[in-house]
Amino acid sequence: MGLRKIIDNLKPTFSKGGKLGFLESTFDAFETFLFVPNTTTTRGAHIRDCNDMKRTMIVVVLALMPAFLFGCYNTGALVGLEGFRAFFYGLVRVLPMVCVSYIVGLGIEFYFAQVRKHEVNEGFLVTGLLIPMIFPVSTPLWMVAVSTAFAVIFGKEVFGGTGMNVFNPALVARAFAFFAFTPFMSGETVWYSNWTMMGAQVDAASGATALEHLATTGNMGYSAMDAFLGFMPGSFGETSTLAILIGGAILLFTGIASWRTMVSVFVGGLAMGYLFQGLGVTSYPAWQHLIVGGFAFGAVFMATDPVTSAQTNTGKYIVGFLTGALAVLTRVVNPAYPEGMMLSILFMNALAPLVDYYVVEANISRRKKRVKLAK
Repeated sequence: MGLRKIIDNLKPTFSKGGKLGFLESTFDAFETFLFVPNTTTTRGAHIRDCNDMKRTMIVVVLALMPAFLFGCYNTGALVGLEGFRAFFYGLVRVLPMVCVSYIVGLGIEFYFAQVRKHEVNEGFLVTGLLIPMIFPVSTPLWMVAVSTAFAVIFGKEVFGGTGMNVFNPALVARAFAFFAFTPFMSGETVWYSNWTMMGAQVDAASGATALEHLATTGNMGYSAMDAFLGFMPGSFGETSTLAILIGGAILLFTGIASWRTMVSVFVGGLAMGYLFQGLGVTSYPAWQHLIVGGFAFGAVFMATDPVTSAQTNTGKYIVGFLTGALAVLTRVVNPAYPEGMMLSILFMNALAPLVDYYVVEANISRRKKRVKLAK
C-alpha cells in the first residue's frame, strides 16, 4: 500500500536516534491514527483484536454524528431557515467552535506528550467534539478556547492524561465556562447572532429553553414531540433526544458504553421526578425531565465514560441511578440552575471510586462469610 510505504520510509527519521527523533510521539500519533499498531503483548493476558483506543474513539465520534447533524439543522431552523439553508447555517456556525476545540486541545495534548516523551493520548478525539456540542452555538470562540485549555490541563493532564482523569474533561470545560462566563452560557434566553447567508439576512432569534419554562411556569413551553425531536433552543447537540438515542444504540451495539449505567441514569431521573410529582412539588409529568436539557445527552455520552464512571457492575447501577436522581433534584430544588445534569455527573465522577471500593469490600465480606460457613 502506497501510504504504508511512505510511513515506513519516514519512520526512521522520527524514531529515537533519527534526525527528528524528538518528534517520535507526534509521528506515532499520526501513524496509529492511520493504521492499527503492529505491536503485541509479550507477557500477561493476550488480547487479539483490531480495535485499539483510536478505533474505539472513532466509533464514539460516529455515534455523536446524529446529534451533531441535527444540531446543524436545528440551529438554522431556529432563525427561520429551512432545508439545506438551515443545515448549512448551523454547520458554518459550529465548525469554527469544533476547529478551535481540536486545535487548542490537541495542541496541548501534543505538547505534554513531547515533554513527557510518551504516546499522544487518543481521548481528545471524542472530547474535542463533545465540547462544542454541549456549548450554546453563540459562545464566543475565545471562550471555547480558554475552556478547552482549562479542561485539558486541569481536568486531564494534571492527573496523568487519558485514563487517569477523575472528571469528564468535556464537562470540566462546560463547568468552567458556566461559572466563569455565566451570562454567555445560561440565562432566560438562548440567542443567535445576525448573519448574512446566500444573500439573505438572518435575523437574531431568542427564546426561553424548555428547562427555563419548566423552572418558571411548570410547563415545557413546547410540545412533547418537538421536545423529543429537538426543535427547540438549547446547547448545540443536546436538544434532540431521538438523535441522542440513535447514538446510544450505536454505543450499546458495539459494546463501548455500559447499558447498566445508561439505563440507571434514566431510571434514577424518573424515580426522583415521580417522587416530586407524588409529593405535589411539581405539577408536570416526571418523564418530561428526560427529554429536555442535557439529560439524555449526559446519560448516553457523559455518564457512560468508562474512565470516570464506576468500574464494577453493581457500582454502575448505583452511580447511574444517583446521577439521574441528583440531576432532577437540582432542577426542582434550585430553579436558578435548571439544568442539573452537568454537576450531578461531575459529583458522581468524584464518588465513583468510593462506590467501587465499597462494592468490592462488600463482595470480599460475603466471600469471607461463605468460607466460615464452609468450615
